[in-house]
Amino acid sequence: QGKGLFATKNIRKGETVFVERPVVSSQFLWNALYNYRACDHCLRALETAEENAQRLLGKSSLVLPHPEQCSIRKDLHQQCPRCQVTYCSAECRQAALEQYHQVLCLGPSRDDPTHPLNKLQEAWRNMHYPPETSSIMLMARMVATVRQAKDKEWWIKAFSQFCSKTANEEEEIVHKLLGDKFKGQLELLRLLFTEALYDEHLSRWFTPEGFRSLFALVGTNGQGIGTSSLSQWVHACDALDLPMLQREELDAFIDQLYKDIEKESGEFLNCEGSGLYVLQSCCNHSCIPNAETSFPENNFLLHLTALEDIEAGEEICISYLDCCQRERSRHSRNKILRENYLFTCSCPKCLAQADDPDVTSDEEEEGEGETDDAELEDEMTDV
Repeated sequence: QGKGLFATKNIRKGETVFVERPVVSSQFLWNALYNYRACDHCLRALETAEENAQRLLGKSSLVLPHPEQCSIRKDLHQQCPRCQVTYCSAECRQAALEQYHQVLCLGPSRDDPTHPLNKLQEAWRNMHYPPETSSIMLMARMVATVRQAKDKEWWIKAFSQFCSKTANEEEEIVHKLLGDKFKGQLELLRLLFTEALYDEHLSRWFTPEGFRSLFALVGTNGQGIGTSSLSQWVHACDALDLPMLQREELDAFIDQLYKDIEKESGEFLNCEGSGLYVLQSCCNHSCIPNAETSFPENNFLLHLTALEDIEAGEEICISYLDCCQRERSRHSRNKILRENYLFTCSCPKCLAQADDPDVTSDEEEEGEGETDDAELEDEMTDV
């Protein structure tokens, strides 16, 4: 788990505990294939709310009411002049350039399949199916950040704050992606990673054990980031002061829009990525959390919000599981936590269910007949 984070004052339900910027972040490699468009630095959605809805519906004729409630400023968007990576603003382009992009810019080689970075990314895509919950490029940006930095030791120390254990030896738990059946894939990734990014200051990250630790760091600390201009537009519309009839019409339109999107796209799809957050990574897990993370500013700024009143001195806990996973049995929840985060949960909910039978939830029982290949694909998807 994390190091633990405790309230220094009384916090009321709904209050923002903190807002945090990531040390490093990256959008998923699959975004481009799904026509997601997000700023390559801050992950702000680049398409307007109307374009977002049109894409998800497959309906280019859709017109959204109250377009002024969309905050996307396309006139501010900029591209890297060498590799055409797109940013939401000149500030983001400059920030990326100063932190890591000089090392990672592909320039005229962006479409060259033999370029070491392209080979690394293609190998990563071929190891699992979308969507992914982390990215090999998050690790690449860590290396690039250190390589570009004047004070390399400061950045190495910043990354060393994150847990990078490959196993919990006390409980004999090994991260599921570092077991024997993934050994060949990890070694291939390490060799490609080394070819593309090797740096003497970080030589230990490129050794077999160091690479495993780096992989574990991203796997256990990576926080998913979801941004959506449509979602932001909906929240802005909710805040509008409208006459009752107009309010009812707008609410009905939005309700139908979400139903149509679910029918067309399966479920609401954000632009997605992941990042490393120092404070958020300190938060321990609970299956009944008293705080939750969100990204209301449509970029990588993480807001931690209280789900209930938290007293000064009380521990602030989030859930490492999504809503559906939290509804599963204690045995199922702890299976996920042990494989991904190397601990067994002892939160009040798990303690209260300690005498329950050690059986998995129905969802997992249905999947027990899957082949090893299918299980491997599912597990690599969780990286």
